[in-house]
Amino acid sequence: MLKSLKIENFRCFPSFEMQNLGRLNLIVGTNNSGKTSILEAVQLIASKFNLELLRDVMINRGEYLLNDERSSGSVVQRSSRELDIRHLFYGHAIDVGSRFSISGDNSDRKEAIFVSVENTGQLSLFEEIREFILSIKYSGQENENVKLPLSPDESLSIDYVRRIRRDNNSSLKSQFVTSSSMKPEEMVNLFNKFVLTAEEDFVIEALKTIDPKIERIAPGDIKYREPSSRIGFRVKLLDNDKPVPIGSMGDGIWRMLGLALAIVNAKNGVLLIDEIDTGLHFTVMSDMWRMLWKTAKRLNVQIFATTHSSDCWTSLASIANTENPSEDGITIHRIEKGKTNSIVFTERQIAIAAENDIEVR
Repeated sequence: MLKSLKIENFRCFPSFEMQNLGRLNLIVGTNNSGKTSILEAVQLIASKFNLELLRDVMINRGEYLLNDERSSGSVVQRSSRELDIRHLFYGHAIDVGSRFSISGDNSDRKEAIFVSVENTGQLSLFEEIREFILSIKYSGQENENVKLPLSPDESLSIDYVRRIRRDNNSSLKSQFVTSSSMKPEEMVNLFNKFVLTAEEDFVIEALKTIDPKIERIAPGDIKYREPSSRIGFRVKLLDNDKPVPIGSMGDGIWRMLGLALAIVNAKNGVLLIDEIDTGLHFTVMSDMWRMLWKTAKRLNVQIFATTHSSDCWTSLASIANTENPSEDGITIHRIEKGKTNSIVFTERQIAIAAENDIEVR
């Protein structure tokens, strides 16, 4: 479990540090203060810079270029995507020597990732060729070093991401739930991993915090679903003989299902949730936090979440005040532009702030 996190020249942070991390960490701050970037940094160090996870993050942000490959007749054969890695570096620009790093103190070790841009150093008859390499160094229990060539556009081909697969046993499991929740296909795949196990019962209990009439849930056929639809699950209700499509039950059910599936599949790892309160009414937020906190302890999961909502952090205060958090702790970290450290609120401080209507965002 991460106890601290330090970021250098990554995304919007020239230098930033978080101390006293707990098992459950809520990150608050204004728009464009870097909250989501912190989640990405945690995922990268937890996964030892898993390139497939990086690919997903950058594609979701639109940080890629299209490289059209054409035949001799100028007919497009296929269009491949290349990751525009400039956006990972502070200032959105790269050159030889550009570098960012993410480091942290884990429960039993220190880990760090160093990413830099290097020149191949090759020479032509007249001058040095400007060809860049992305160098990735991991320092932890195992020391690893990967060098990947960049295209003439100074971007990283997704083909290299596919070729380099990390050993799943060498990194922590991580689940990233975006503000728009997970896609139906992803949620069905996660559900199928633990169907007919105790974890399936847990998911049903989580959904009951939104609607107590829910008895069972089952994945449906998503083969013919329309784009952006929520087809994929059917729900059996106590007072209805026929299953009800989950898409007809509102945003709260969908969001809670995604959170429950994600934390179960993050066992012994890290759960990252962007805008955790999306789709949830303030009256169920305490139940959400209680579900996440109890499950995180049971399954050994460390949680990092972001929010803009006052209701969200005040509902967390009730958990910090009544659930007797373990020594791992519940914390709120406020991020402010231009500050090099987060402002930390511990369980006791969170409870006092809520009782006295003190704003922590």
